Amino acid sequence: MPEEAVVADLSHAGEGVVKQPDGRVVFVPGALPGETIRFVPGRKQRGRLSGRLEAVLSPSPNRVEPRCEYFGVCGGCSLQHLDIDAQRAAKEKVLLDSLQRLGRVSPGRVLPILAGDPWHYRRKARPGCKFVPGKGGILVGFREQGSAYLTSLRSCVTLDSRLSMLLDPLHELVGALDCHRQLPQIEFAAADNAVALVIRHLVPLTDADQEKLAAFAREREVQLFTQSAGPDSIQPLSPGAPEPLVYRLEDYDLDMTFAAADFIQVNAWVNAAMIRQALEFLAPGPGDHVLDLFCGLGNFTLPVARSGARVTGIEGEAALVEKGRANARANDLDNVEFRAQNLHAEDVRALAETGCNKLLLDPPRSGALEVVSHLVGAVLPETIVYVSCNPATLARDAEILVHRHGYDLGDAGAIDMFPHTAHVESMAVFRRNPSR
Repeated sequence: MPEEAVVADLSHAGEGVVKQPDGRVVFVPGALPGETIRFVPGRKQRGRLSGRLEAVLSPSPNRVEPRCEYFGVCGGCSLQHLDIDAQRAAKEKVLLDSLQRLGRVSPGRVLPILAGDPWHYRRKARPGCKFVPGKGGILVGFREQGSAYLTSLRSCVTLDSRLSMLLDPLHELVGALDCHRQLPQIEFAAADNAVALVIRHLVPLTDADQEKLAAFAREREVQLFTQSAGPDSIQPLSPGAPEPLVYRLEDYDLDMTFAAADFIQVNAWVNAAMIRQALEFLAPGPGDHVLDLFCGLGNFTLPVARSGARVTGIEGEAALVEKGRANARANDLDNVEFRAQNLHAEDVRALAETGCNKLLLDPPRSGALEVVSHLVGAVLPETIVYVSCNPATLARDAEILVHRHGYDLGDAGAIDMFPHTAHVESMAVFRRNPSR
């Protein structure tokens, strides 16, 4: 039965929050704060009651027309109907609310949000593939909102333009392959110098399929890799080593090489701004020892090394550690060391004995609980810059740093790494307070 209500807030997932007089809270995708809407409550799943938006009776002044024709169906974006400035304000609110509510901390200064062009920014993606006769055959795209089904995308306004242009011809390519029923996904990577695709296939490729893939790679001028099992099975379709993928960090005269399936920050402009801001707070220089944890292939490590500071980068994935070492050699940096270590294990206490005076954390969504819990020793880092992709785990770790270890949370701000999505990245700066 349809109901009418005024939307009270925006959830952390980008849904409209409706608070009913009887105490029910309904999450309605597509609704914005302040709007009067008509909606149909759905079933309660995992403790949450969702609703289906039927009509916006009184629209928010921040409502805009989505640019993407697939918006509302494709689950890749959830906020294109919200003005970009309002999106960013909502992300800042999520960060500050999380710090206060979960971490019992507030920053001394709220940083201006780091943001760039909200369109065609995404240089990494992993669209799915599926053969669905009832929907016209091959589908290539992202999952539908709240569903395991795929949206058939012929273009995407958030993907790097070079990647978006491949979506339509990929439908035809995959549909022509003998293995089209056993090809679950394609990984996209757009470097500064090339575009690469990794084709995941569950059965061996026939000679005919290899020829079709090779012809597509030549015609579209892309590097093409195949993946028959886990990440170790990725190999170039054609013999010989393709040109390494590179993204450049101009501020530091660094060329960063990576493989098509490696993790890199998806938004090149925002990544560069994020590195600049992190280094401004770290202020590294000769005489400093900076510890960079969860360092990946050296995205922060090598810019820090350019300052003349001694840097130790630690990463759990051994393959990325090797990439970091190779990038250091290629950029003529000898003041940096890379080590492989599981930073989620209990044996991280020895990190405090490295003698670092400055610490940079860039953990996954699970945060850096084990690291911050075991920051012990005679000398604690004077400055900690924490780059987060999950406000909840940042807030949890901030509580430990402030209330257990005596740090002050000096600065914090949101980072709009993924415009038009509810994903919130952020940066927080902690400074050791000797008087506490």
